[in-house]
Amino acid sequence: MGTHVSRRKHNGIPRVAIAFSTVSLLVILAALMIFGGHSVARAQATGNVQAVGSMSDVMVSMVYPATNNILLFVYRGGPQSDADWASVQRSAVLLAETGNLLAMRGPAGDQGDWAKDAKALVDAGAATYKAARAKDTRALLAVDQPINASCVNCHKQYRFNNSSAPVAAPPHP
Repeated sequence: MGTHVSRRKHNGIPRVAIAFSTVSLLVILAALMIFGGHSVARAQATGNVQAVGSMSDVMVSMVYPATNNILLFVYRGGPQSDADWASVQRSAVLLAETGNLLAMRGPAGDQGDWAKDAKALVDAGAATYKAARAKDTRALLAVDQPINASCVNCHKQYRFNNSSAPVAAPPHP
């Protein structure tokens, strides 16, 4: 007996097509995981990456506006319209991708927890993005703690004018 792939349909799509698509997607994802990280290292090694602003500029121009927008909606109980959800989604992408940028622009010398802190920012942004895409208010309301924790943990170690006491978030409505 040989391997048999059913020609029956699932939701109007032949099972062979579903199987082929699934395998193709897995191969593409594996290739991206294997080779994707090399592009950043290659860009840095060849001089294709150029820092334009300071770390403060990155924070003020990217992290603060994205975080403020997300947390504004969180503290107001969640987005109320499709436009609000789209705004949160855009801010979530900016926040997560800024974490990736910060991972590439770590401080010289002792890296300490820099990579872990940058990954925490990526994870918080990704959770926010997932909640916004699904328009899941409950999941969105849960992102304030990971966002605040990623900021506080990094600032404790790397921000020069840091007071070690975290800023308390306002209570949820």
